Amino acid sequence: MKTFRIIAAAAALLIATGTVLPVSQANEVSLGDIKRTNLLRNDLSAAGREVIQVLVEFAPGVSALRHSHPGEEFVYVTEGAIEYNVDGKPPLTVKAGEVLFIPYGTPHSAKNVGSVKAVELATYIVEKGKPLLKLSD
Repeated sequence: MKTFRIIAAAAALLIATGTVLPVSQANEVSLGDIKRTNLLRNDLSAAGREVIQVLVEFAPGVSALRHSHPGEEFVYVTEGAIEYNVDGKPPLTVKAGEVLFIPYGTPHSAKNVGSVKAVELATYIVEKGKPLLKLSD
């Protein structure tokens, strides 16, 4: 929870200082029948890195295809329950109010395992200029 608070505070600071850049959905890979709302994209002080925040909504039973990112992903589930299948780990169900860390380049998938909509706030610390999503086999 502390990690999420730090990320949320950083996002609020970026918004308050007007350093938020619009996030384009052009050239994004589709992960399946999910709704993605791009919230934030901003350069970081670490050379060649940027932060991206996306609100992801899953209808009941909907899955995100197996994929990876060119950086780390921090997931905070705000509604419902989502089962994550992260390579090298057993499946994990993350419920509203819980967080998950997905390491750089690690293939993973996600599925709403509940009977109501599930929502996650995904924060990515990624290599600038690379596509956010890469589908995995």
